[in-house]
Amino acid sequence: MTGVVLGYIPSPSSGTFNLGPLTLHMYGVMLLLGIAACVWLTGRRWVSWGGDWDLVFRVALWGVIAGVVGARAYHDITSWSQDPAIHRHWWGFAAVWDGGLGIWGGIPAGVLAGALVVRHSGNSIRLMMDAVAPGLLLAQGIGRWGNYWNQELYGKPTKLPWALKIDPAHRVSGYERFATFHPTFLYEFTWDLIGVGVLLWVDRRFTLRRPALFALYVAWYTTFRTYEEVLRIDPSHYFAGERVNFWVSLGIWILSVAFFVWWQFFRSRPEKPAVPKARPVPKGPRMAVPKGRVR
Repeated sequence: MTGVVLGYIPSPSSGTFNLGPLTLHMYGVMLLLGIAACVWLTGRRWVSWGGDWDLVFRVALWGVIAGVVGARAYHDITSWSQDPAIHRHWWGFAAVWDGGLGIWGGIPAGVLAGALVVRHSGNSIRLMMDAVAPGLLLAQGIGRWGNYWNQELYGKPTKLPWALKIDPAHRVSGYERFATFHPTFLYEFTWDLIGVGVLLWVDRRFTLRRPALFALYVAWYTTFRTYEEVLRIDPSHYFAGERVNFWVSLGIWILSVAFFVWWQFFRSRPEKPAVPKARPVPKGPRMAVPKGRVR
């Protein structure tokens, strides 16, 4: 690459570690850390509102399973002809450890599964959506570090001091002569982390009509994601000169902002404040005392 790069972020030499017979994929480790952080933050919020941890764990279990399936399905459908890892083996369509999870399929599928669990428990789906919103953003930010370990989904070439150095084997076709690129994973991590603080502050400072906070979470995330799609150079289908996910993100941003404004400011129907229902504690047998012995 021509020019002088004053500094850069080095990439890891490998995204895996061998622990005896086991191979540890750091992409998966970052996903697990993100899920754990989401469960922790959501549980803290839900319990502080009067709910119980048991429901949070059940929502996390089914939400994560459905989310991974939905995220991988979105990637397989939209990148079937562009991701060689899908065709490398017969099970390539399910190789999530190699990357390839589309957030546009993961969040809707996970939220739907979680909503069914909450509905079955008799609790408020809207309230749970607002409880989990900051946690989801935190999980997405942490999960982006998986892209760093896999040296994938980076941005255009740059000479900025915080540029990310990519090994030749991981450079996108057509950009082989460049060595440093925009670290979009770091940009999104920073944006998401700031967003977690903003959502928590808004929820404490203002009275929201549930699930207005979830709409704000979607709007916050897609605000940067729309810009990020302009930076990224990984293979993608294009429409009207922009990546397909640019238009998906922009469309979801418009819908989320419109929903928040209408729901929070123009929806006139009064609603009863939702309160979490704690899981009933089973009662043990009562001790019987003969009346004649009571003095």
